[in-house]
Amino acid sequence: MLIALLKFVHITMIAIWAAGLISLPGLYVQRAHVKDKDALYRLQMMVRYAYVTIISPSAFIAVATGTALIFGQQTYAPWFSLKLLFVGVLVILHVLTGLIIIRLFKEGENYPVWRFVMATAITAIVAAVIVFLALAKPPIDTEFAGELMRPGGLRTIVERLSPWPIP
Repeated sequence: MLIALLKFVHITMIAIWAAGLISLPGLYVQRAHVKDKDALYRLQMMVRYAYVTIISPSAFIAVATGTALIFGQQTYAPWFSLKLLFVGVLVILHVLTGLIIIRLFKEGENYPVWRFVMATAITAIVAAVIVFLALAKPPIDTEFAGELMRPGGLRTIVERLSPWPIP
């Protein structure tokens, strides 16, 4: 019962997180069309409110429940490693979104349409890949991925590349 509840919360939070990251660039583009200082302030407050009180907590809860599910289900499959890679990409996109919000509302800043299209498309593709990997659980040839898919494989790769000993 606890695993089912964790899965429900995890999927719900991932959906809110991904939807928020996909929708924010649409609000950024509106920055160019706002001429009034009061309207600009309202747009800035709406974007920051969405990021700080809805999207970021959803991301945190999604990662926390996902971590709990890892321990609860002991998921150690190659598809899962690939899913975690794309979750890492989603986290990077989340951080970049926060940096854009900080910079966007300064005087004279703008968010070009091409960036809106790219950010929306990349985020939607990353979210779709995460959902595909979680639902399809495709078999991944571990020979293809080599050491990276083997538990502890990343450490082995880093030890070979690092000039310093790794404890």
